[in-house]
Amino acid sequence: LMRCRIPIFAAHNALKRRRGLALELGRGIPPRPVPEWIPKPSYALSGQPKSPSEDIVLHSPEALQRLSAAGRLARQVLDLACSLAVEGRTTDEIDAVVHSSICQAGAYPTPLNYMRFPKSLCSSVNDVACHGIPDDRPLRRGDVVSFDVSLFLDGYHGDNCATVIVGETEADAQRRRLCDATQQALEEAIRTVRPGSCLSDIGEAVADVADAYGYSIVTHFCGHGVGRELHERPLVYHGRNGHRLELKENMVFTIEPILSEASGQIKTLDDGWSAVTVDGGYAAQFEHMVHVTADGARVLTLPDVK
Repeated sequence: LMRCRIPIFAAHNALKRRRGLALELGRGIPPRPVPEWIPKPSYALSGQPKSPSEDIVLHSPEALQRLSAAGRLARQVLDLACSLAVEGRTTDEIDAVVHSSICQAGAYPTPLNYMRFPKSLCSSVNDVACHGIPDDRPLRRGDVVSFDVSLFLDGYHGDNCATVIVGETEADAQRRRLCDATQQALEEAIRTVRPGSCLSDIGEAVADVADAYGYSIVTHFCGHGVGRELHERPLVYHGRNGHRLELKENMVFTIEPILSEASGQIKTLDDGWSAVTVDGGYAAQFEHMVHVTADGARVLTLPDVK
């Protein structure tokens, strides 16, 4: 996920946490080590990723194979993370499993030390729109939790996100509606993708769904090209916009809308990462990696067929 115009995994101005919102943070836990034998991205030691090129990459067949493998593994780990979101378990415990699973597969957890992010997973609970840091707060029934799983495998990044409701019951109908709307916004946006279509069609599709449900879009963040670097061009805006870029075959980028049940405005907490809605409204996010093919779009982060 990127902050529109500059990478979202960047240092943020610390803002004071408002009292009385839905958010309740636990204590942070130190980062986990990655085995020496695992190939690592350029920022793994320094914490400083490369500045993104202004060029848009049209990926080769070999690169697309590697992106597909990275996307497939990222989705498998995302599904694992979602399955672990049960009442009483902490997001740090889920981070531990995600970290271990990624490393066992010979991959590097992309968020770890990206601009000094301290964990291997982003876990955003309730009014945290994105970039929540896993901590020791036990999950509660009815929590709305977004997991953003990304990893670096064989020289390429895979990136995806989904939202779940902990211990969901009929009492969570409003939260289910928010999650369904966000997933629908993603699906409708993907349907616009084909060679010759306009990048801004993606944001238009997201906005149409958000308007139909009466939700706000968190437009502070956007999707991005993905390849050897996590954040590449183009930037993919999730609201109505005038970015008139023609899509071309073999582009690969993420589409990752965040919808809020109230305001789409956010602020960043003192941890420098957790982006919360300013009024405490709950938020949901879904994300796929999308490959522009000759006749449409191929999603690289679909779940395994059972």
